[in-house]
Amino acid sequence: MQKLKYFLLTKSIGLYINLLSYVNPKKATLLAYKLFSNPRDGRLSKENLPEILKDTQHQTLQFEGQEFQTYIWNGNNHVILLIHGWESNASRWEKMLPYLQKSGSTIVAIDAPAHGLSSGLEFDVPTYAAFIDVAVAKFQPHAIIGHSLGGAASVYYQYKYQNSKLKKMILLGAPSDLRVLITNYVALLSLNSKMETLLDDHFLEKFQFRLDKFSGQLFGEKLNLKGIIAHDLDDTVVAFGEGKKIASTWKNATFIETKGLGHSMHDDVLYSQVMQFLFEN
Repeated sequence: MQKLKYFLLTKSIGLYINLLSYVNPKKATLLAYKLFSNPRDGRLSKENLPEILKDTQHQTLQFEGQEFQTYIWNGNNHVILLIHGWESNASRWEKMLPYLQKSGSTIVAIDAPAHGLSSGLEFDVPTYAAFIDVAVAKFQPHAIIGHSLGGAASVYYQYKYQNSKLKKMILLGAPSDLRVLITNYVALLSLNSKMETLLDDHFLEKFQFRLDKFSGQLFGEKLNLKGIIAHDLDDTVVAFGEGKKIASTWKNATFIETKGLGHSMHDDVLYSQVMQFLFEN
């Protein structure tokens, strides 16, 4: 019953946006983009933080009038930066954290735009990458680990900012192509071809790029640091082929194929492989 209600709701919204596109294309575009970019989950409150985040040092950083939250588990001078994905927050690293802490490293996790305790209502990868850049300047990490869209933001960060001090990057269940995400969104709402074109134009106006040019596969060509790209065959959120795309051009990355982990990628064997990679000579 819940699936039927969700199906009818999404199709009703899509029908409204399609009709609106002929009457008021700009309003239709802004509504479609808002629904695409505004997360419905992942928020936190200071009064009810997950236990894993309570015993940390909190620092709030700034970017162009926005605030974003960081959480620090203090250790030695080796710093690892954790970047979560869509409709999540820094607490998603709870299962991996014990492995990372065994190394004695300082661990820093951030909340994405419009997630956790960070400000804003809208999430987009370029802004997330800018958040990462501010956090990198502050904490000087040796490695970045990104999950899902956090992985996509990490790839875009390194492509855009070319941080030569960053030594290693790990992507878990990360998508490659923004075009694929938009295509899936258009299909979910059954939006018409006019709306797809309007969304493409909106991204060009807002971010100065066409959807086809925002691709981890293209960005990977410019990555020189060592990396791991891990993706699960049973991932129903981000297709397995997306990880393979990034791996096809990132020459210094190793691709790890998993099965049965789904999109979360929580696994002791995988975490052991990550630790070996992070601390190999």
